[in-house]
Amino acid sequence: MFENNSVSFKSESKTNDNFIIKCAVRDLEVKRIISSAIEHHAVVHTCEEMRDQYGVALDYVNLDEKGNVDIKHLEELLTSSGEKTLVSLMHINNELGNILDIDRVAELCQENNALFHSDTVQGVCHYPIDLEKTRVDFIVGAAHKFHGPKGVGFAFIRKGIGMKPLIHGGSQERGSRAGTESVHNIVGLDEAFKCAYENLEADTVNVKGIKHYFIEEITNAIPNIQFNGESGDLDKSTYTLVNTRLPVSPEKALTLLFQLDIKGIACSKGSACQSGSGKGSHVLTAILPEEEMLKPSVRFSFSKHNTKEEVDYVVGVLKEFINS
Repeated sequence: MFENNSVSFKSESKTNDNFIIKCAVRDLEVKRIISSAIEHHAVVHTCEEMRDQYGVALDYVNLDEKGNVDIKHLEELLTSSGEKTLVSLMHINNELGNILDIDRVAELCQENNALFHSDTVQGVCHYPIDLEKTRVDFIVGAAHKFHGPKGVGFAFIRKGIGMKPLIHGGSQERGSRAGTESVHNIVGLDEAFKCAYENLEADTVNVKGIKHYFIEEITNAIPNIQFNGESGDLDKSTYTLVNTRLPVSPEKALTLLFQLDIKGIACSKGSACQSGSGKGSHVLTAILPEEEMLKPSVRFSFSKHNTKEEVDYVVGVLKEFINS
């Protein structure tokens, strides 16, 4: 996957997203960034800092009502300026599960001499990514997303792109970051990576079946449930998550996550990074009407370790809560 290119290991994907975006501005003379309003905060906040601190132009590509990137608008943005541009769009949205046409975006970036960074955390080890075919310049991954250890991730940098370190004082990671490597975590990432791709086909069928079963059962139990983004469509979203919008009052919604938690159900109202946060989802705020934001949205994730019996339990708890 990474032959003849550069891979560096850092604490996790947020660090790598920061490293790539900041170094693109500092070392690669990027004067303009094109991104979207529903990227991970590691990208959104870093792009905003580049705009506010360094005067980099920041444009957001249009989204449709489901949160999909408007490819035509992206093409218009790319052709509207001759400035050195970095496009930063995630492969799979971590809250909605929407899948970007990463090949088409890579083609547009090549045609317009733009650099392409994609936060591929949700896709690595769940979908094959052929970096010889898909000419993305930078991708990132996090081991815990494919059953590896927490606290370690990688950045892929296309061969020939020179970037200097943000942290100085040592020559670790080919000089990209000073600091002693967490070797045991890197070994764990490597083993989890190999295991995930060796079992990719079987695990995909298994987990996709669990998500399909969840959608069927929750729809039967709660007919007026809604799915945010494309998460209810197995063809347009990742098989590893679903984002539901439940038909309960704003007052009752306040206790939903608490009730699920005491029943032993792990879920979140946004990304896993926001679980426990009192703030609403910036992703849902960007695509939903204000009145729909009053309904509670809950994201459930699936893995090869989940079972249909667990789905039955979750659906039963949700049905009981809504009908109580």
